[in-house]
Amino acid sequence: MRIMYKMLGILTAFAVFGTAGTARAQTDEGFRQYMQQLRAQAIAEGVSPQTLDRVIPTLTYNPRVIQLDRSQPGGSFDSPIPPFAPYQARHVNSTRIAGGRSTYNRVRAQLLDIERRTGVPGKIAIAIYGHETGYGRITGDFDLPRSLATLAYEGRRRDLFAGEFIATMKMIDRGVPREQLVGSWAGAFGYPQFLPSVYLRLAIDGDGDGRSEIWRSEPDALASIGNYLHNAGWRAGEPWGIAVNVPSSLDRSAVANRTDAARCPRVMERHSRWMRMAEWRALGIRPQSGAWPDDDIMATLLEPDGPGSTAYLLTNNYRVILDYNCSNFYALSVGLLADEIVR
Repeated sequence: MRIMYKMLGILTAFAVFGTAGTARAQTDEGFRQYMQQLRAQAIAEGVSPQTLDRVIPTLTYNPRVIQLDRSQPGGSFDSPIPPFAPYQARHVNSTRIAGGRSTYNRVRAQLLDIERRTGVPGKIAIAIYGHETGYGRITGDFDLPRSLATLAYEGRRRDLFAGEFIATMKMIDRGVPREQLVGSWAGAFGYPQFLPSVYLRLAIDGDGDGRSEIWRSEPDALASIGNYLHNAGWRAGEPWGIAVNVPSSLDRSAVANRTDAARCPRVMERHSRWMRMAEWRALGIRPQSGAWPDDDIMATLLEPDGPGSTAYLLTNNYRVILDYNCSNFYALSVGLLADEIVR
């Protein structure tokens, strides 16, 4: 009887592992077939066959990338929004502020040049640099072509990731070394964590050597961040926002937003309608420190932790930061870190 149970255990294990092995073989075969389809698409979009024939045979399906993608918090309209204060404490802390000040002072001359050319303050570029990669310390170690090919094959966002894979092949065509194409599991890379398509559109040379090496040149990375924000509509001389106190008498229904935003609609649902700074002042709202911005600057009101806590009046430039990462918590912490860096 004991021998029989042992044999049953062996057969069960064989069945389980045999099924898993078959599934993996099917996935690998499906991936190889899809790569031929993606190769044809890339050639149709101008990628050289020579580049594709060098890269595609080296690629395999990466299950870890799919695991990471599926573990991302998707959120729903009904899911509760966590408080901002703990996020702020983690992302605008003494270590990140000190690192930002050190980096800002070290590259200040270049930052002034970026601001002259783009209107984007150096403190904002440094704050994004700090948020994205810890001032260049953490840029990711995933192979970009393999990750992007895997995500495209998985199919949930095929158009996005197939396009980014093709953009990566175009980078190789333009002379970017294959070994430099490493980054996050989702395809962002370099000091600013640009996607390949963003690199092709907006990465620029910041140190005058004729190349846009955002993976090892701070001048190139910071100039490219400035170019990105300028392209997204940054307005020179306008603040990103200010921290304010809201009186208990404010009728929030009277300032509620009743339109759908074209960009980041779910994020902007939490904001009020747009009003002039002078109108907000007339409602009894007061800055927590400093002077009011110009009366005619338009702003929305956001109370990330609800009534009674710190609120923010946020301008067009805040929406530009959202273009970089469509998250209120991200954009707020970028702005707050930027202000702390130069305080």
